[in-house]
Amino acid sequence: MNEVEVVLPAILDGEDKSSPLVNCIRKNYRHVRKWAKRTATNCFRIYDRDMHHYPLAIDFYAGRFCIHYFSKQRASDEPPAELVEEITKILGQLFGAQSRAIYWRTRAKHKETRQYEKVGESKEFFTVLEYGVKFKVNLCDYLDTGLFFDHRETRQLVAATSKGKRLLNLFAYTCAFSVQAAMAGARFTKSIDMSNTYTAWGRENFVLNALSSRHNLVVRADCLKFLDEEIRAGEQYDVIVIDPPTISRSKKMDQLFDIQKDYIFLINKALQLLSKDGVIFFSTNSRKFVFEEQLLQACSILEITHRTLPLDFHDPHIHRCWKITT
Repeated sequence: MNEVEVVLPAILDGEDKSSPLVNCIRKNYRHVRKWAKRTATNCFRIYDRDMHHYPLAIDFYAGRFCIHYFSKQRASDEPPAELVEEITKILGQLFGAQSRAIYWRTRAKHKETRQYEKVGESKEFFTVLEYGVKFKVNLCDYLDTGLFFDHRETRQLVAATSKGKRLLNLFAYTCAFSVQAAMAGARFTKSIDMSNTYTAWGRENFVLNALSSRHNLVVRADCLKFLDEEIRAGEQYDVIVIDPPTISRSKKMDQLFDIQKDYIFLINKALQLLSKDGVIFFSTNSRKFVFEEQLLQACSILEITHRTLPLDFHDPHIHRCWKITT
């Protein structure tokens, strides 16, 4: 971790203490703030659907706030105006936040295959810190922001495992796993994603941290086809990260990707690229996913989900993670 000091706002004096929601956010923030200052992290979750009447997650990004509204209505995805007004007032009371620093996102079940969808053209990027490492984020233009907080500790685990080793990152998105590994001393990383937008974004994350492009390759490719090409080329990796979407309907792929149907193929191909004593980290956010371990031969499978859950996430089912070795 870099020796970087982060500045995090204190809770303002005189705020309303009668509101259960205000009390919950205040308590969460003060708890996480201590950890964040210690770890040089200025982006984290401060409210995680803790109260039934507020179906929200509120993420803090270096003084800005991204609010995820979990819509239960198919007719209208927009959060009620009174809810927007209430949350805006609360964040103003607690943090002095202006409305222009508050961004809303709607999470609806029928949008689950569109996690990388573009929703704006502001190009409003800024930099945040995670364990002292810099990442470029955007709270306006995409359904997701460029950094998935729920895998923060998974990234630390992968990084610690990767020192002096070769890492392959499949479905790399903006390359956060690879950047953390490279900063921790990985000898070489290769990140694969289908999107031109996100591979370019990933390269910029490496540049932000003054990491060599020669030792940290970012490749736009279909991960399923790429695995066969790497096998034919005789490539070997010490650490492989597989964190795919639950379902993907990308036009650039020949077929629909479904994690439940395709995970065995993915892992078996990855095992062929794994060096002796290597490790695969496989994870999914699918709540319906069933890992049928008996379908994978000649490898050891250990679920490590409990080691990868961040302190600011209160849902133990936010993701699942396994460590696979031969």
